[in-house]
Amino acid sequence: MADFFSFLLTAAAAYLLGSVPFGLLLARAFKGIDPRVSGSGNVGATNVARLCGFRWGLLTLACDLLKGFLPVCLLSGTDLARVAGVSAILGHMFSCFLHLKGGKGVATTIGVFLAFAPIQLVISGLVCLLVIWRSGYVSAGSLALVSLLPVLLLFSGRVGDFFFSLPISALVIFAHRENIGRLRRGEEKAWLKKSG
Repeated sequence: MADFFSFLLTAAAAYLLGSVPFGLLLARAFKGIDPRVSGSGNVGATNVARLCGFRWGLLTLACDLLKGFLPVCLLSGTDLARVAGVSAILGHMFSCFLHLKGGKGVATTIGVFLAFAPIQLVISGLVCLLVIWRSGYVSAGSLALVSLLPVLLLFSGRVGDFFFSLPISALVIFAHRENIGRLRRGEEKAWLKKSG
């Protein structure tokens, strides 16, 4: 009974933390902009950066990353760490403060795996940045990150983390389905000019 209560408490607390829409709060407080009705309509770091400037996007990224990193670190070494990680990601993507809408989960996923598997996350992150630099598309880099991360975990012998990462990666990829369609049609909005 105590274990079940701990599970529920952890899941609820991490979900509530993940649900905090930092992008919306920062954009409204400092720029008077609601990112839900401007740009891509997303409250994540990329849209906030486009609308409010790079530093506000970077701050949003850091806050959304910490939503995943902190609860996992606090529960490091326990079975509840993974519960906290998944719950934080779900909160970010399906925020109770935004009528079950939210970001696409990339930043909070980075935070979770920075705590769980920092080496594999850093390698995936570098590939993500390379893809963004070469293609100009943040969405392409994000997809590369969540696609490569489970592969690196598997080949590192982190089988448990591999199976833990699969549904998370699938969920983030699903959240990018519209971006994938635009990338295929050549209609995705570039963050950077493509390198020649």
